[in-house]
Order: sequence, then C-alpha cells, then structure tokens
Amino acid sequence: MKIVVTGATGFVGRPLVRALLARGHEVVAWTRDPARARIHLPALCAVESWDAHGATDPAKLGGVDAVIHLAGESVAGSRWTDARKNEILSSRVDSSRSLVDAIQTLPQAGRPRALIAASAIGYYGDRGDELLNESSGPGDGFLADVCRAWEDEVGRAATLGVRTVSIRVGVVLGRDGGALQAMLPPFRLGGGGRVGSGRQWMSWIHLDDLVALFVHALENEGLAGIVNGTAPDPVTNARFTSELGRALSRPTIVPVPAIALRLLLGEMSQILLASQRVAPERALASGFSFRWPELAPALDDLCGDPAHELIFEQWVPRTVDEVFPFFSDARNLEKITPDFLKFNVLKVTPETVGEGTTIDYKLVLRGLPLRWRSVIEEWVPGKKFVDRQVKGPYALWHHTHEFEPARGGTILRDRVRFAVPVGVLGDVVAGGFVMSDVQKIFAYRHAKIAEMFGTPSVGGNGHDGSAHGRAA
Repeated sequence: MKIVVTGATGFVGRPLVRALLARGHEVVAWTRDPARARIHLPALCAVESWDAHGATDPAKLGGVDAVIHLAGESVAGSRWTDARKNEILSSRVDSSRSLVDAIQTLPQAGRPRALIAASAIGYYGDRGDELLNESSGPGDGFLADVCRAWEDEVGRAATLGVRTVSIRVGVVLGRDGGALQAMLPPFRLGGGGRVGSGRQWMSWIHLDDLVALFVHALENEGLAGIVNGTAPDPVTNARFTSELGRALSRPTIVPVPAIALRLLLGEMSQILLASQRVAPERALASGFSFRWPELAPALDDLCGDPAHELIFEQWVPRTVDEVFPFFSDARNLEKITPDFLKFNVLKVTPETVGEGTTIDYKLVLRGLPLRWRSVIEEWVPGKKFVDRQVKGPYALWHHTHEFEPARGGTILRDRVRFAVPVGVLGDVVAGGFVMSDVQKIFAYRHAKIAEMFGTPSVGGNGHDGSAHGRAA
C-alpha cells in the first residue's frame, strides 16, 4: 500500500515508518520540515512538505491507500498558557480537519481506504479507580476536550466511506524519548519516587507495541472506531515507581508532592496526577498480541542497556561498487566531517583498511582537543564494516556502516551506539549534548555525501517523480 504518515519524524513516527517499509509498504512523510525529515527518516521514505495548519491539496492524496495521522504539538515541555493550549488544540484539530476536507473533495473511488489517527487516553479525564474501555464516556478537563474535538474531526472521514480508527495512546515507554526520557535521569541518580499520592493509575505501552498496533490497525480491515493504545497491565504510579527503581537497581524514596507539581507546572500537572485505568479491549478482541503485556519485563528491556543508538540513512544514485571505495579509505572521513571538529586522520595501520586496522585521529570536541583511536572489528567489502573506539572521549562508540543496493543506487546506513563516560552522572550531564553533536555531525555528512555523489534534489527528499526520487 501507499501510505502517507504525518508526524513521521516524531518519537512514534520514526519507528513506525521503518516498520511500514519493512512490511513492503510505500511510505510518504508529510512534514513542515523536509530537511530535518531527510536526516531522520529511512532512505526509502519519500518526503513532502505539508503545512498542518493550512489547507491540504487533495492532489497530494492521489494514489494514496491510507493515511496515518500522528501530527500534533507535544502536551509536555512547558506550562499551559492560553497560547500554548491553543497550539496543542489547533495542531490536532486543524490538521485533522484539513486532511478530512481534502479527502471529501476527492471522488469516492479516489479516496484513501483508511485513516488511522492518534488520540490519547486524556479523553477519559481523571477517573480514579474506574476501569475504562473504549465505550467509556469522556471526562472533564483540557485534555479531554482536546481529544474529543480531535476524534470528532477524524471521525468525519467515516461518513465519507473511509475506514477510520482513532488510537487512544497511553504513556509511551521507549528509549531516548517519550516519558522515560524525562523520568530516567532522576531515577538513575537515586532521586526518583512516587508522584503525588502514588494511587493514580498509569496506563502505559511499550513503543514497540504501539508501533505494532498502528500497523495492525492499518492492515486489519475489520477494525474501525476507537482503540485503546495501552498495555493490558495498567499500574498505579506507586507500582510504576517501584518497578522502575527495581529495573535500575536504585532506591525510590524521594516523593514529588502534588502541590509542588501544581505550583511548578500549573494545569499541565494533570498529565502526571490524573488517574486513568484503561483496558485495551478492542485491540485484544481484534487479535492483537502484545509483545510486552506486563510492566516489569518492559522496563527491563528498556532500561537494561545504557547506550544510546541513532540510525541515519541516505540514498545515493551510485552503485555499491562506486561508493564503497570512498568509504574504505579512512582519510576520506576528513572530507565529510564538519569543520568545527577540526578533524584530522593521523595514522592508518596498515594503510590498506581491513579487519584489525587501527585508525588514529585528532579532533576538537566542544573546545577540548582530543585523540581518538578506532579499530575495524568487522570488514565485509561491498556490504558493511564496523569501527569501534578503543581510545577516545566516549565510554562506548560502535559505528556500523552498511551499504545496501536499492532502486538502481545505494542506501548508506549508519548505526551508531554510544555511551558517555562517568556512567549515570555523565549521561545526565552530557548525554543530551552528545546526542545533539552526533546529529549535527551526521546532518553535515548527509549534505556532503549528497553533494559528492549527486543525490537528486528536486522537490522533497529528492522526489523527482522517478523511482529513484522516492529515496533520500
């Protein structure tokens, strides 16, 4: 199927796009920032510019089989001023209205067959110990009002003959983003504890399961309406706190009083204090199987590895035989590294790169002159090679370079795993800076490689109407 995904560069969108491509679907990301999307999305995902607040051109939906609509401003991150609340509401409601209006102008036969949209369990408001399923009514409060208006706009597509699913997403647990990104630093330092009374229910879901649920909703043509996107093991905040402390081997004795949250966050504190005990009845009834149905194993999976991982992909219109020699010459790394690093290759031993080769560099990282030595620990000519830091600024640096023939050219894929020194404290202090630096380095590399190897630049993501143009 040809699938449009909005919000594709977000925490859920990125792995969802990968999952859809892996299942053989053609994916087009609609985004307000095509340049950013080209860096963060898989190479075979096409990118088109889209203004979520403006009118959607119906012609952009030509040949589209389904739309997965994830776009929306984060509800966290800053206090809910009137302006902020308006942005949260309009980013969801206006974008949904724009999509459905565009669908409505199309002839029946030319409309997408499905619209799968995100919603949130904020729909239910603060409901104490009440067990909530998809037929439970809406609650009170700002988030409940937003979700109701959001779902109403999406639901209009059902009157147009489009199968419509709204997935009410719970607290999403994943690596390097979502709820855990904010929770882990204090917990890893032993400063975590229950929030408020700890009796409020948290309905959570592992990111892997949420991605799989969106795919399930897309491919299961018998599923329509509201689906709760939560695991079948809702827990109280006190239990969640205990399990997270256990997974991290840290004490959880520092509570956060509700009054302090209300003073600090204002109305936004309801995200943490509202109680929603949600059951995913329709997902289970439709045959969906959770990989992570229980909290303890889910947290063990997410907290067991302290390393961060980033994946970057890029398509170039050259064969593997044309591009691999460039990357097999270690000194060419200087040509695709930004000037601010003052990067210089000092020695390659032996000069002909292969398994066991060591490479010595010098660079300047955030003003600090450094020496770095890597070893090539795996070398498969024309397919991949792996370099590992043996001396340098990181506690771990493991970089896999992959070369995959695709659409008459080559996908260049970089998988980077890194950990900062000084353990938990180092990660809390410097992890965010390192993540930002790595992303800047690979954004520069993406641009230089595109320049050197002639990646098409017409339209979004090199989209020139050809098969090649649908790659990054």
